[in-house]
Amino acid sequence: MTTNGGETRVYLLDGGTLVIDGYHLYWNLGPGGEVRFPCYSVLVDHPQGKFLFDTGYDLEHVLKVLPFEKPEQTPAQTIPAQLKLIGIEPGEVTHVVNSHYHFDHVGGNRLLPNATTIAHERELNQLHHHEPFERLGYSDTSFDAIGPRYELVNAPTELAPGVELLETPGHTAGHMSLLVRLSGRRPMLFTGDAAYTTKSLETEVIAGFHLDPRASVASIRHLKKVAEDNEAELFCSHDAASFAGWQKAPAYYR
Repeated sequence: MTTNGGETRVYLLDGGTLVIDGYHLYWNLGPGGEVRFPCYSVLVDHPQGKFLFDTGYDLEHVLKVLPFEKPEQTPAQTIPAQLKLIGIEPGEVTHVVNSHYHFDHVGGNRLLPNATTIAHERELNQLHHHEPFERLGYSDTSFDAIGPRYELVNAPTELAPGVELLETPGHTAGHMSLLVRLSGRRPMLFTGDAAYTTKSLETEVIAGFHLDPRASVASIRHLKKVAEDNEAELFCSHDAASFAGWQKAPAYYR
């Protein structure tokens, strides 16, 4: 089903919320205490395909493995339900692009039976050979077990005209961010977990969950430079205050 009428549209899909401690949100800075943050996915409905950037978390998995993250996700916040808001069936998604393979970014992958998975070579390798301290991050491997069709990348990549993947490692080995150019507004730059919040960008204080802190800071600086050079608006991964003001599906950006 074609929903975009030949133009590129960007939909933000609400996937519910999780809880993190403030000292993990801002590494060793805080303040401490519980912070509830959003998890969302980005559907780029493009004339050349339907590209889904991140797929949120699987509620059953989090309740079983990471219940301390206190997930709140209604049936309306699952990937199938969010896609239904815009008239798209899960089988119509052509490509899944995960910023990285942590559990809160891959939970809906297995629900997209016809999608090709765009994977960074280093991230796919890290999923299977991660460090001990990354165990919980990479705890949801359900999507990998079903044998998805992978297309591997190892450099900045144009997925389709105006849809670009950027390398932003540090949080994980092969982390990627997404730049989308639209006809009717300034470009949209989705940071993924390279920057959890606007405060992360402004202070260059990374999240406590990371593989390489120096690379993480370098990626934040790279994202700010890309945003400046392209006059792009930055969309961070887990910023509750910003998320409240963004348009969510079925509304869209174009």
